[in-house]
Amino acid sequence: MFGRARKGAAGPRTVTLIGKPGCHLCDDAREVVERVCAETGAAWEERDVTRDEELHRAYWEQIPVVLVDGEQHTFWRVDPGRLRAALLG
Repeated sequence: MFGRARKGAAGPRTVTLIGKPGCHLCDDAREVVERVCAETGAAWEERDVTRDEELHRAYWEQIPVVLVDGEQHTFWRVDPGRLRAALLG
């Protein structure tokens, strides 16, 4: 929807963190995403839900939201083991 759906494709994975400034859960999620992406070689990006109307409509009540290759992986809390497994699997 918002990224590149690449199920089964070769090459680096992409993680998108959707959040907003001043969100402590977003800060926690960012730390996990940064660490796991560094370990796995995945690329990551961050999108601000307050600056994108489409993201706001889709995800406002769930932030932080993590997408893997454009597909929703999780929201609110990011489990590092689950994210690592998704990126390596």
